[in-house]
Amino acid sequence: MKKDIKIIFHIDLNAFFASCAVIKEPYLKDKVFVVGGSSTSRRGVISTASYAARKLGIHSAMSINDALSIYPKLVIVPLNFSLYHKYSQIFFNHLKKYSNLVLAGSIDEAYVDMTEASLKKHPLELAKEIQETLLSEHQLPCSIGIASTLFLAKMASDMQKPLGITVLRKKDIVSKLFPLPIKDMYGIGKKTYPRLESLGIQTIGDFTKEENKSIILSVMSEQSYVSYLDHILGKSSDEIDPKRYQIPKSISNETTLNYNMDQSDVIFKIMEELLEHTHERLINEELVTKTVGIRLRDDQFETVNRSYSFIEHTDDYYVIHEAIEQLFERYYHQKPLRLIGVFFGSVILKRDLKKDVNLFNYQELSKREEKLYQK
Repeated sequence: MKKDIKIIFHIDLNAFFASCAVIKEPYLKDKVFVVGGSSTSRRGVISTASYAARKLGIHSAMSINDALSIYPKLVIVPLNFSLYHKYSQIFFNHLKKYSNLVLAGSIDEAYVDMTEASLKKHPLELAKEIQETLLSEHQLPCSIGIASTLFLAKMASDMQKPLGITVLRKKDIVSKLFPLPIKDMYGIGKKTYPRLESLGIQTIGDFTKEENKSIILSVMSEQSYVSYLDHILGKSSDEIDPKRYQIPKSISNETTLNYNMDQSDVIFKIMEELLEHTHERLINEELVTKTVGIRLRDDQFETVNRSYSFIEHTDDYYVIHEAIEQLFERYYHQKPLRLIGVFFGSVILKRDLKKDVNLFNYQELSKREEKLYQK
């Protein structure tokens, strides 16, 4: 039985931080400006450059000092994450008017399964409507890629910016995708594509040639190679499950004791075992936590939850262990217990933590980190 072809939109907000800056300060609309860095010390790097700035050769990850040397009148706008969060929520809520199958790619991009919506209206009409209403109602310009898989939709949305709409059908892969530079292939790392280029793999088309397989395998595993090929040829995922990457707000682990227990050393040993299992999940799912706590229920069924919040998110076992130990020593009063537990709160993905650190503390990061986490 032939599989039905999905219609996937990848919707990418154009220069999102810069767009938010214009919403807040309309006078910036026709200015050459960047978001990030410091206007007083000339330190730091650019997070996002306005399109007017890009036309002058100013771009993200460039130092403020270099940007000012290109255009001394450059306006430097500080980062404002609360503003970005507000408009990111507006963006995702707007998309949910069209489909309940919306998957966040990041704060400013989304994959949307528009298969059902396209039964009533042509996909191009839907794309134009989404693009126009985001701009007119919320001042959020976007580019949209339309394809049958998530990867192809993502590649399509990058082909025309700003305010572009690109359809990438499987029959268009050779003509539209193959000529693109290998560095433009989504997922290829900044360390990998220069190695591929040095081996003669200049384009995405070069990557697909059978005669190049052996040299490509000198750079990556066969599993990665096959995965990239499937992506390029339209054989990868077309499934959008909004819950697939849903991150728990908290992680906990608790146990009911076989009998009421009041030996503090034995109780804490069991608590350590619970902590190890909970921490293992944190690591396996690439999460970090900002709040850790303990749960104690005594023989009178009175439950006490006590927690400690760190200044920054962490996954460091020893830091977490020390906090749990201090909580236990402070709040366990030798009463017989029937249940004990540990929990982690304010849990986020580790990769999201890196973005947050970049937004708030970018000047304190190394140059390598600054370049790695720029938008």
